[in-house]
This record gives sequence, C-alpha cells and structure tokens, in this order.
Amino acid sequence: MSVSASPPILTCEQTRALEERRFRGNEAAEWQAMRSAGEALAAAVLRDSEECGGFPAAGRVLVLVGKGHNGGDALIAAREILRRFPGAQAAVVFAFGERPLRPLAQRAWRELAETGQGRVASGRAEGQPSFDLSLDGVFGFQFRPPLPPEAARVLRWANALPVRVRAAVDLPSGLDEADGFRADFTYATGIVKTPLLGCRNAGRIRYLDLGFFDEAGPETSADCVLGSGLLAPLAGLRPAATDKRTFGHLLVVGGSLGYPGAVLMAVKAALRSGVGLLTAFVPASLVPAYAAAVPEAMWVAWPEARGGGLALRGKSLLQKRLERGTALLMGPGMGRERETLALMKAIVKTVAIPTLLDADALQPEVIKAARPPLVLTPHAGEFIRIAGKADLRTFVVKSGAAVVKKGPVTEVALGGASPGAGSGQLLVYHSFFGGPVLARGGSGDVLAGLVGGLLAQTPDDRLLAACRGVVWHGLAADALARARGQVAVTTTQLLDYLPAVLRGQL
Repeated sequence: MSVSASPPILTCEQTRALEERRFRGNEAAEWQAMRSAGEALAAAVLRDSEECGGFPAAGRVLVLVGKGHNGGDALIAAREILRRFPGAQAAVVFAFGERPLRPLAQRAWRELAETGQGRVASGRAEGQPSFDLSLDGVFGFQFRPPLPPEAARVLRWANALPVRVRAAVDLPSGLDEADGFRADFTYATGIVKTPLLGCRNAGRIRYLDLGFFDEAGPETSADCVLGSGLLAPLAGLRPAATDKRTFGHLLVVGGSLGYPGAVLMAVKAALRSGVGLLTAFVPASLVPAYAAAVPEAMWVAWPEARGGGLALRGKSLLQKRLERGTALLMGPGMGRERETLALMKAIVKTVAIPTLLDADALQPEVIKAARPPLVLTPHAGEFIRIAGKADLRTFVVKSGAAVVKKGPVTEVALGGASPGAGSGQLLVYHSFFGGPVLARGGSGDVLAGLVGGLLAQTPDDRLLAACRGVVWHGLAADALARARGQVAVTTTQLLDYLPAVLRGQL
C-alpha cells in the first residue's frame, strides 16, 4: 500500500452518495456489510479493552439502539461478543422502542436474542447497574441536532453509569451536544466521516476498513486515513544482493549534558527502523557510555559548549562525513543555548541531504535558514512556535516541508501537491494509532529516530518515511498498552513491539 492509496475521509453527503451507489437498494449486500461491520467492531473493541485488563469471561454489555444501521452494527457486535464469551450477558436499550427498528436492525436484534438465549435483557434496569462495555448505536451520520428528548434521556442515563469501556459506532450519538454519548473509542465503520475530526465526545478514533475503497470511486477529499498496510513492504524479504549501504546511512546530531537521554532513545529507534548505517554526533563526555550501551552505532565525540551542548567549533566533524549520509536527524536533547542554536543554523545552511528537525531544532530561525528538503516533527506547542497562527496546510505550503504534527490524532502533510491528490490539492494524512500511553517523555524522540531511519532508506520520499514512521510508532504504542497497560510502562518499551507489529503478531 502506498501513501496515495490511503482511504479518503468523507463528508456525510459523500458517504450517503457512496452507500447509495454501492448498495443500490440491495438488501442482501447491505446485510452483509452490516455483519462485516458488527463483527469487525466486536473484534476491535475486545482488542482495545485489553488496555484496561480485557473483557471478562462473565462480562456485561450495554447496547444502545436507535432505529437504523448503527443500531444493527451494535447488536451484531454484541451477538459476536456473547458468542465468544458464553458467560457474558447483554442489556439492550431501544432509544425509540422496538417498533421503529428498520428491517435489518430488527434482524440483528433477533439474531442477538437467539444467540444469547437467557443472557439478553431489554429495557433499562433500575438503579445504576455497572457494565464492562457500552456500545452506542443510537444515531449514525444522518443525525441532525438537536437530540430528540427521548434519545437525550437514554444517553444521559448511559453516560452516568459505571462502565469500563464506552464505544461508539461510526459517530458518538449527539456528537458534541451536552447529552451526547461520551465515548472512549469511536469505531468508524468503512468510512471515516468528517464530523469525527475534532469531536470531543469521540474519544480515540479507530478506522475499520470494510473494503469500501478497494475500487477507485469519484469521491475526493483533502483528508485521508493512514492504515497499517503502509508497513507491508517493510515486512517482506529484502533483496539478497545487498549490503549495509543499501539501506541508507543516517547521521544524527543531538544531545547535551542537560538532556542526555533524548538522543540515545532516538538512536535506538533509528537502528530498529532497518537503516544500514548510523553515525551519531554527541557531546564528547557522553560517548563512552553511549558506545557501551549501543555499539551498533558509530559514535563521534563532539566538543562541548560551556552550557553542556554541542559547540560551534565541532561543525567540521559533521562536514567530513556528510558525503556518506543519506539523511540527517538533528535536535533531540540539544538544548537551546545560544552557541548550539548558532550551530544548528550553520548546519542547515550547508547540508543538502534530507533533514529531519525535531525538538530543540524546531526553531523558526533554523527552519528559515535551511537548504535541504525538510521533515519537521513538532508537537502542538512546537508547531505554534514555528508556524504562529498558521494552520498545517498553510504552513507546509509556505515552508515546503513534510510536517508531522503530533497529537491524539497525528497529522502528516507535505508542502506542494501530495501524491494522488489531483490538481494541486494538498492532502493531510491522519493517523488514529497510538493513545495516552504515548503521553510521556521520550515518545517524540523515539518517533524522530524511527522516521529518521526510514528517511535515510527512502531519501527521495519524505512523505512515505514520515507516514510509515507515524503508523509504526502508533501501532507499537497500541501493542504496548494492550500487553502492559497504559500506566506502568516506559517509553523505550515501545521498541520491543516494533518487530512484532511488522510481522502482524499483535
């Protein structure tokens, strides 16, 4: 899968047109799509619930049902969960009663009742029952505010219940209204709809690919979804007639006595990217410890400035080795003392190879002075520092850089027309992988190293390197959280999950 094949994020109107064209009133095809969505939803929510201990053998599921297909998806998901867990129970609450159910939702309800004989109840229980999972299928993309009073009452009641995992089908019912369903996860079934982007009640967004875009259609969008298929080429066999130079040579400039760990994490991550060679330029006093910890890298001792950062006079050390490199990563742990900032500006004025700037190298004056093709990896605060009031699209057009704007949903864009974007349209790629487990120091350093290593392997395709790194990093974070939880883990544990992610073992 190439970046240009990433599925588009569609408006509700585009979604309606696609579904009408795809199904054309064919109830059998619609039912098959509903089954696929419900089964994919069950598998995904069970997998995500592992971040807080997993769904228990005798777990309880609350299913909130409206009139249409979202309710059918939720009912099928509940049926699948009860099928997998013979000790589980389900409570189904119909926001508008059973009578208005559309035919396919009625069919899904009958199948759930048959599968869970004696384990399925309908209607709201008295008091405040607790549940292990709540599935919201009241409204889909055709919802228009305000919430009907009867639906608002049901959602308000459901939001107040003690529930371990709250999951919305396609969109959280009510979107961001006060009584809207407050999800931990929202599972976009087949198509990600634009109202999800920025929806506060959506929680973490997951995309369930149902094959709606296997064939090219007329839909176009300025926003796309990054998928795990982007990593497939990395999982295959490498050509036999290769050596270490075949897979690029990354040069890393970073570190200071005040922030010694950041560059070490970046180097470790870069080495896991599959890069053939790596040379790291770090403060001289750190080299013995670093070389002992990571002997796979070539460590170059850089003279130190008064404040413990890299001194300007060490620039010749990099210049001597530039012709060997295929990409440069600069910034992790460098600090911001005046001499080090002057060094960063001097480096980007003379370097011609693709360069990734991260952390302390993300300074407006450094970016303005740069000559080479750039990749920038700012978090929200760093983005404001370098872009001011400009949004992502405006900034990448102005800078010409490939930008990874890190956040709960990470966005990637490349200055100029993106591949597959059509006539000059600039695409923004959204990654829904990862989560709160990444909200700890060092996560950005690991990402910078991973993207830097990939950039050294594909120096002519900055967008591909950036998108692959973001996806790989996010999938490893998901795997770490499912295996170890979100709390009692460390950032570098991410590295242990990179191989298994590639091999599809998690």
